Amino acid sequence: MAARQAIQVGNKTVKPVLSTSHGEARKRVLNLYKAWYRQIPYLVKDFDIPKSEEQCREKLKEMFLKNKNVTDIRVIDLLVIKGQMELKESVNMWKQKGHIMSYWKPTEEPKPENFLSKFFNGNE
Repeated sequence: MAARQAIQVGNKTVKPVLSTSHGEARKRVLNLYKAWYRQIPYLVKDFDIPKSEEQCREKLKEMFLKNKNVTDIRVIDLLVIKGQMELKESVNMWKQKGHIMSYWKPTEEPKPENFLSKFFNGNE
């Protein structure tokens, strides 16, 4: 029933992805956060990553706070769906250790300075 309701956006009527209100979307986000939080000890142990549970919890908080300014309910729902997919892949061990460690990879890589560094990075 709720999935059939439409949300008015300007003059355009759109169907919701999952949530029909901000409260419902917020509840989904909190449930996803709690699910990730509960799985952290198992992920650290199973993947044998060189990070502590506390460091993983800080990274989890950082990843969720990165999207705190998103207000469109449909975008929030899509982010939740992607987060659930990531969690399922991690729990079922469909990911490898390198995939988990890529969360700590710096977002900007330093520019290569010498010829060999440029060569290895594929830059000219």
